[in-house]
Amino acid sequence: MGGEPLIDLRSDTLTLPTAGMRAAMASAVVGDDVYGEDPTVNALEARVAELLGHEAGLFCATGSLANLLGVWLLVQPGQELLCDVRAHVARAELGAHAALHGVTMRTWDSAYGVADAATIANLMAPDAGPYLVSTAAVALENTHNFGGGTVQPYEHLAEVSSLCHDAGLSLHLDGARLWNAHAATGVPLADYGRLFDTVNVCFSKGLGAPVGSMLVSTAANIARARVQRKRLGGGWRQAGVLAAAAGYALDHHLPRLANDHVAAAAFAAEVAAVMPAAVEVARVQTNIVVLDTGRGTAAAVVAAAADAGVKLSAVGARAVRAVTHQEVSVDEAIAAGRIVAEVLAG
Repeated sequence: MGGEPLIDLRSDTLTLPTAGMRAAMASAVVGDDVYGEDPTVNALEARVAELLGHEAGLFCATGSLANLLGVWLLVQPGQELLCDVRAHVARAELGAHAALHGVTMRTWDSAYGVADAATIANLMAPDAGPYLVSTAAVALENTHNFGGGTVQPYEHLAEVSSLCHDAGLSLHLDGARLWNAHAATGVPLADYGRLFDTVNVCFSKGLGAPVGSMLVSTAANIARARVQRKRLGGGWRQAGVLAAAAGYALDHHLPRLANDHVAAAAFAAEVAAVMPAAVEVARVQTNIVVLDTGRGTAAAVVAAAADAGVKLSAVGARAVRAVTHQEVSVDEAIAAGRIVAEVLAG
């Protein structure tokens, strides 16, 4: 079709503040958060910590910062974190855990990112002695981004949690899209949260806030993380303007995440109708669809789809990702699926 792409499925971070969210931001009561005096931030931190079954929260600018702090709390320099080979902490945070905090990583591979307790157990080395790296913690991701928005089965999470704690290891959850897992399964957020020592959740993806993530843990851990956040340059002042957007998102946007899941399934179904090898529709659980590009490279498919009116992301040499969000209707997702199917078939 040519011209500017009409349907942007690169990421759910593309969402824009709604009129109601902008009004909430404009009317937010604010103070200096570095001094702990922003009442809107303080209320959001307390609210999200309670939602996730933890004592305290720390509002951060990004999910990468919240993950960085969460892992830092659990892993000393020279120790290792175990995680999935496609985990965001390993692949999409620019090596920050190693570069800034001296954390090494070992990874496991898994189908669609679903954590397997036996595989993780085989990697654990809590006390590796004077010659090898000792394991300090495990990180899981729910939903799993590069796994295709996979929801980690609750019983798997509980099994890994017990395994870690029995071995004296800590457990971090990258729950950037935990809201989507909750919407898809109905599992209470606190049931997820209590399995982990530290949890990161994001407001700037499917929930549609412009900025912000929350790290939750014990009150003592959050006090330590607050100091480290400042040390890393992450202290901010009247952040209540952004906290108000996150609070509005929890009130008004959390219930609508199911719409994005419907849109993603509809998109996948259109692609599969023409190119069944590209995607297994039954595997589309939330708002992310990863497509196998077959003989075409991801870069070529992304470029051709953009020319035809749909923006996608390359997430591998022969894998592209589509993410539905509040700016894309079900009808638009269906139209995008038809376009992408034609591109893949061509």
